[in-house]
Amino acid sequence: MTTPLLKFQATKMLHTSGGTQLLDISFELDPGRLLTIYGASGAGKTTILRILAGLREIDSGFIAVEEEVWVNTAAKINWPARKRSVGLVFQDFALFPHLTVRENLEYAIPKGQDGKIVTELIEWMELTALRDKRPAALSGGQQQRVALARAIARKPRILLLDEPLSALDDEMRWKLQDYIIRAHRDYELTTILVSHHLPEIFRLSDEVICLDKGQIVRQGQPSDIFLEEKISSKFKVTGEIIEIVKSDIVFIVSVLCANTVVKVIATADEIAGLRMGQKVMVASKAFNPVILRME
Repeated sequence: MTTPLLKFQATKMLHTSGGTQLLDISFELDPGRLLTIYGASGAGKTTILRILAGLREIDSGFIAVEEEVWVNTAAKINWPARKRSVGLVFQDFALFPHLTVRENLEYAIPKGQDGKIVTELIEWMELTALRDKRPAALSGGQQQRVALARAIARKPRILLLDEPLSALDDEMRWKLQDYIIRAHRDYELTTILVSHHLPEIFRLSDEVICLDKGQIVRQGQPSDIFLEEKISSKFKVTGEIIEIVKSDIVFIVSVLCANTVVKVIATADEIAGLRMGQKVMVASKAFNPVILRME
């Protein structure tokens, strides 16, 4: 049995636009996993990341990462943010405007850590041509790439991503997801992502926690959380492919249609030419939906 990297239990009274509510959650996260926190605005998603990063205190609870206890309110332990090994990426980039791309990354390196990771990240995140530029000279997608690289440069035990791609267009969002996938794999990160975007959640996540009014209401794999299996006997809708999984001799293609995820069984010949993110039509004359390419 895998020993959890993170053990998190916290209660905190939140003041939201809908009034006060109690955040009361408990979960564990195994090393190398990517967990997405999903829920309505005000449910407590960002608060969880800020608590982990040491930017908000809790009323009661316990946070441990491997053998280190970061928070134990009963024992009056509360590590400051500077001692916690986390990398945090916000929606608004939060880069130092007076530093170049390279200097922003170098600033993140903890004292005594080998700085060669900066050169490595600049190369594989395609920032070489931008390394001497300041944030004001970069596009939104470029700035978010730098913010992600800076968070990874710390080699954090936990990477925290607070809807980092929400302001980007679909093409740039897809590209940045590629960087997140590669960083998560190559640097053996354990990651917690806050996201509302279902294709992104399906593409990136090993596990999803659904929050509602400060409570965990569902937890599991994305397909278990979001799959809607009820489909009408006659329909024709367009959607986006968010997952293609082989199952025995067939493939299961998950298509996001509006707010519904439809799973379609397809053969190897039928999925030829299909790819993640592709726009398709799902059509059914009875109870056997098929996928039709739109491009």
